[in-house]
Amino acid sequence: MSSSLFAHRPPAASLFLIVSGCVLLMFSFGLRSSFGLFVEPLDELNGWGRDVIGLALAIQNLVWGLVAVLAGGLADRFGTVKVIVAGALFYALGIWLVGGVEQVWGLHTGAGFLVGAGIAGTAFGLVLPAMARVVSPSRRQTVLGIGTAAGSMGQFVLVPVIQQLVEIFGWIGALNAMAVMALFMALLAMPLARTSVPIESVDYGPRMSEILRVARGHGSYWLLTLGFFVCGFHVAFITVHMPAFLTDAGFSSEVAAWSISLIGLYNVIGAFLAGVLSGRMAMRSVLIGIYAARVIAIALFMLVPLSLPSVLIFSCVMGFLWLATVPPTTGLVAAMFGTRYMATLYGVVFLGHQLGSFWGVWLGGWLFEATGSYAGLWWTGVALGVVAVVLHWPIRETPVESTGMAPAN
Repeated sequence: MSSSLFAHRPPAASLFLIVSGCVLLMFSFGLRSSFGLFVEPLDELNGWGRDVIGLALAIQNLVWGLVAVLAGGLADRFGTVKVIVAGALFYALGIWLVGGVEQVWGLHTGAGFLVGAGIAGTAFGLVLPAMARVVSPSRRQTVLGIGTAAGSMGQFVLVPVIQQLVEIFGWIGALNAMAVMALFMALLAMPLARTSVPIESVDYGPRMSEILRVARGHGSYWLLTLGFFVCGFHVAFITVHMPAFLTDAGFSSEVAAWSISLIGLYNVIGAFLAGVLSGRMAMRSVLIGIYAARVIAIALFMLVPLSLPSVLIFSCVMGFLWLATVPPTTGLVAAMFGTRYMATLYGVVFLGHQLGSFWGVWLGGWLFEATGSYAGLWWTGVALGVVAVVLHWPIRETPVESTGMAPAN
């Protein structure tokens, strides 16, 4: 790897930071993606409907988005490591509380509030900006693609592993093992201390209050935020409800787990390619292509008779498009405002994503209990995909210097 990839730091140190960040994201997203495996065991234990469990996981996604804004601001001001360590502790405690939970409030507290806060403190919004700061601007999109792909690799690797833990130790034992994995993320955060004090001088470039003022009036920034709502809706409802959707249709729990795992595997390719393409063509165009392809994929999945081949093909195609939105979305934020306050500004965009996640998860559970089917949810996803294409069409990569303020890169 050429030393020109890295900015301001020795290549070996920067490479170690990037590798640590990637492994951390693998655990963060692999654990999160496994919660769909526990919907049926929790239902069987307490007789809760999927609307109750879905609400807990919807709260998780909403809290993730809300706390991500706060976590980004704290990381920009006080350093990334402290926030990630706190996030890992919340994550572990929340997972541990879910094991054997008997009260709805305990489910909402553990799987909802605590895990949601834990994910916010260990996910893309904090780790990707740290990785972006140690590379040259010309390589930024590639590194963002690598980081996003790493999260998907965690989904591919951990979901089948956790399914096997459920088979061997029971679902409560598997949750306890997941809590230990969450604690391990605190150690992986240590190398990111190199970016705890941002590379840019605090006196260089606009202050956060000025950047936020400009962001409020930046039309493309808000279109990006609204469009990311749709991404959250798609990703969350499939992650949570796909396993139950497949087992309801007569497939085994292993097929359900491998469906989620295949999504993670193919997103390694899709996310990396999206990062590369975002550095070579308009990021708006990359996003339009991704959302249009999702519309086609989901519609065909609903229209073609459900079978093992159709499940596997859909999982691979949807995986290719899964988190491919993240590199161009984070890249657009950096292009508009620079990296100095990227964690905060991306946190606001990501809140839009998590609002979509909340509705995707909760609406899925509610519709199933009301109609006995997930069909309405799938077709809602198709309609929202069309909306996302329309929203991204007028987006422009307009940097803040057009307003008289130079971005801190």
